[in-house]
Amino acid sequence: MTQGHGAWVRYGDPLSNDEIEFAAEHYEVAVLQPWEVEAAERLKAARPDMTVICYKCLSSSRSYERGPIFTSGVSYEEAEESGEHWFAHRANGDRIEWAHYSGHWQMAVWDDEYCERWCDNVADEMESAPWDGVMADNDVFDDYYGLRTPIEGERRMADLRRALDRLIPTAGARLNAIGKILVPNIAESRRERGRWARHSAFGGGFEEVWLAYGPDDYFDPETCVAQAQEIRGPGLRILRTASDGLDSHRNFMYGLAAMWVFLGSDPGTFTATAHDGYSVTPYVPELSAELGEPLEEPRQRGNGWSRTFSRGWAAVNLNSARRRKVTFRVPPGLHYVSGGAVAETLTLEPHHGAVFQMG
Repeated sequence: MTQGHGAWVRYGDPLSNDEIEFAAEHYEVAVLQPWEVEAAERLKAARPDMTVICYKCLSSSRSYERGPIFTSGVSYEEAEESGEHWFAHRANGDRIEWAHYSGHWQMAVWDDEYCERWCDNVADEMESAPWDGVMADNDVFDDYYGLRTPIEGERRMADLRRALDRLIPTAGARLNAIGKILVPNIAESRRERGRWARHSAFGGGFEEVWLAYGPDDYFDPETCVAQAQEIRGPGLRILRTASDGLDSHRNFMYGLAAMWVFLGSDPGTFTATAHDGYSVTPYVPELSAELGEPLEEPRQRGNGWSRTFSRGWAAVNLNSARRRKVTFRVPPGLHYVSGGAVAETLTLEPHHGAVFQMG
């Protein structure tokens, strides 16, 4: 088993047998659709140490889903039967369908009844299931879905954030009580100090936009460092960097190397995908590298950063300007993960990274 630090975020098309077998050999964490129960059972049987969690949305219900298992904690039909107050509305009383995601309806995450039912439904579904827990999507920070606040009750995004601040501890405590974890997709945690630590306290956190919004849309170096400092909270850590969907895209190694440099001996797990590209098995050999314990704090050279470990070395160039290359002196005895010795110096282009192992 190669294992390592790979995360399989796979909630797109139906799974294949080959993908499940590949995942068992190459990933430490899997996030699957909640109806992929058989796949979860197979992964746990092959790899009892693998963390296998299912997708649930905190903030929406999907009118196109027919069940009996749903991506939302509260199905659209159940919400309609329970009362209009479980849906969020614009000031004119219209329900709010998410922009660019047809059939996704914003729910009243501030409503106590909705929150209680979300927790009840998810805990009941998890209790006898093979899942290790839940990845709770859309722990939103800003308006990503065209809510155009203020909405009903003069609510703004700060009000929705405060509501999620209440929902997540309630849901996390319910799941922890039955031996399951809650791993929210904590959006833009760097913008609110302590938010990652609060929301990851029940099993971990998922950062879906590590270092970049898109394959060519990067955070500036200061934002990257601020993001790295904020996500040091407890539990499982899943990082995803945006790419064009190809394993050869520079962002794969860029995000992975930065994870090692900034997060040290417990870096977490990593993937790189295209936007909503969750129907593939992203992998590079460096995902299976184990660098050991850090022998130093991250070392800065301008906007280049590196770190030496007991069994390897990683470096990353956070520069945005095209010509701002950074040259590093490489410790002796290093090899590429796929084989071959490394030269004494390494020059990285902006938004590139490298991960090497001891020979």
